[in-house]
Amino acid sequence: MSVIYLLLSVSVLVALVFLVIFLVSVKSGQFDDVYTPSVRMLFDDELVKEKIKTKN
Repeated sequence: MSVIYLLLSVSVLVALVFLVIFLVSVKSGQFDDVYTPSVRMLFDDELVKEKIKTKN
């Protein structure tokens, strides 16, 4: 029974660590770019063509 309490406390601790890491990354502005992902799919073919040209 004590193993359940140990695992529960460890899982809550891990969840809190991930929550803190997420909040720090949001506050640092890591998720502020909302324009680039919507445009990136339009230029994927050009990036592949450029990679092929540089390999030859």
